[in-house]
Amino acid sequence: MFDRIFLSIVKKEFLHVVRDWQTLVIIIVMPVLMLLLFGYAITLEMRQITIALVDHSRSPESRAFLERIRASDFFEVAAVNVPEAQFERLFQERRSRCILVIPHDFARSLEQDAETDIQLLIDASDPNAANYIQKYLMQVSTGYDAARNPSFTMPLRLEPRLLYNPDLRSEYFFVPGLIAVIILLISALLTSIAIVREKEVGTMEQILVSPAHPVQIILGKVVPFIVLGFVDSVLILVIGHFWFGVPIHGSVVFLGLSLILYIFTGLSFGLLISTVANTQRLAMMATLLATILPTIMLSGFIFPIPSMPVVFQYVSRIVPATHFLRIIRGIMLKGSGVRDLVTPITYLLVLSIVLITVSVRKFNTRLE
Repeated sequence: MFDRIFLSIVKKEFLHVVRDWQTLVIIIVMPVLMLLLFGYAITLEMRQITIALVDHSRSPESRAFLERIRASDFFEVAAVNVPEAQFERLFQERRSRCILVIPHDFARSLEQDAETDIQLLIDASDPNAANYIQKYLMQVSTGYDAARNPSFTMPLRLEPRLLYNPDLRSEYFFVPGLIAVIILLISALLTSIAIVREKEVGTMEQILVSPAHPVQIILGKVVPFIVLGFVDSVLILVIGHFWFGVPIHGSVVFLGLSLILYIFTGLSFGLLISTVANTQRLAMMATLLATILPTIMLSGFIFPIPSMPVVFQYVSRIVPATHFLRIIRGIMLKGSGVRDLVTPITYLLVLSIVLITVSVRKFNTRLE
């Protein structure tokens, strides 16, 4: 009896999704569009930074230095030899993000002095861009010094070796994070309207008078979406791997099992909202508010958790994406195994059990 009722509920949910084109759009089209749009839009890499070059020296040495800047795709020369009186206007009109000024005695100073100063003015209204500009021009000056004095050896030379992402591609960092954001959003969104929909269309009364136990109803609504969510996850993983080139160094089986656990966590969260909300619109708004903002701001998707205030570091532990980001980035980029990821897996498992238990209890209250 238990199995027959449970399978009937599962079949009913599958048929409802297949016959509802709007739900199919949410499941298939929306995640793909989000991955493609955000995959290209969100990046830490900076290119074509506008720069103004002012060369008061007009010497072979200064031209060689400026040629190094022009040869880079990091900068785009927006103005040349601008009068000093127009510097502030360049920044105010956002025609230039920085201004490099080479002094009159640049060539003489290189030959006679131990140090040669070059003025660099940076628009620091964007601190991240200002930091990148400063560091890159320091690299340019270091390369220029090394080219002029090949026999000079630095007393300390740092030779970095970049692991897991040697090309420093931002896709390697953001695409796994986007997968975590999209899966949680879609999973919670699908189930958040599951019970509310029954109430709005008038079928909740039929369910309430049936011999179905609350556990059967809850799990019967979760199982179809676990299958659909897993298919969705595989789809966006394939796009992330083959379209954006993000590698998968770890076990594909382990990654798949982790995805199922994460999907179940998201579905449980959506069910909890579904048992509390009274309308589908309210359920969808609550889901969007409770998934997107915490996932993007507090999970480590963009901002590192250790740099947050202590209070938010504790809050981040109840955000499912915080733990799944460690799992998916560890598996895809580092080839981490179960032993390396026991802690985040345990967190997700506990969150799933708590959420599904609360959902069943809330639904029990409605039965009474």
